[in-house]
Amino acid sequence: MASDKVLHLTDESFDTTVNNPDVPVLVDFWADWCGPCRRIAPMIDELADEYAGRLTVAKVNIDEHQGAATQCGVQSIPTLILFKGGQIAERIVGAVPKAILTEAIDKIL
Repeated sequence: MASDKVLHLTDESFDTTVNNPDVPVLVDFWADWCGPCRRIAPMIDELADEYAGRLTVAKVNIDEHQGAATQCGVQSIPTLILFKGGQIAERIVGAVPKAILTEAIDKIL
């Protein structure tokens, strides 16, 4: 079941969201046709629930919003980028285990 805490960003809303000075942001760059993206989607929802209030979790569909993906240099998906204070703090490419993501998140919180 999809979390209602995950933001779905557009090219227009991307900068405003990731430049949040108060809360780090995890952005999942994905596409409907991407099997690994679909495989990690439930984990992204879990992270949004588990870190609610401490981390903003967002998704960008690269087929619909290529500008944000280009701006971040996304070359393959899934790509997960952690932003802190508007700057890229961590970039994780591929369908990784949840433990790797939580370790990266906990490091910047």
